Order: sequence, then C-alpha cells, then structure tokens
Amino acid sequence: MLRDSLDAYVRHDLGLARKVLAQDDELDELKTRVFRDLLACMLRDAATIEPSLDLILISRHLERIGDHATNVAEDVIFMVSAKDVRHQ
Repeated sequence: MLRDSLDAYVRHDLGLARKVLAQDDELDELKTRVFRDLLACMLRDAATIEPSLDLILISRHLERIGDHATNVAEDVIFMVSAKDVRHQ
C-alpha cells in the first residue's frame, strides 16, 4: 500500500490511488483477525502472552502505516481530480 500510494503520487495515477483506498478495509480486517487469533492463543496458553502481545503491537503499527498510505492516496485523488474522498 505504501509503495502504491507513493507511486500514485509520483505518477498522478488515480487508479492506483483508488486501489490503495480499497485495500485499507482489507488491512483493517486482517489486523482484527490477527488480534482475535492471538487473543485466543493467549487464553489457551499463558506462555504465549508476551510474544502474542508483541505481534499484536506489530500488526497495529503496520495497520497504521496502511492508514498513512491511505491518506497519501486520498491526497493524490484530491490533487488530480479536486475530489475530497476523505471520511467516506
């Protein structure tokens, strides 16, 4: 997503920017699934708590990078087409 959003910016590519926006929901769902799966793992075995928490934090940070990539893609769409697609 990050690479695509930056490429969309450099190329003024609306299609690539829209692709990034579509991927944001997928990334949010993936982070939620990772959290649920790791929580279940922690409940089954206390020895997995520390590594699971590390992985949850990593997934949260990666999702945040995706949010920033989405913001860049939204800016590209505004820059190229003068349409504000934020918060839709």
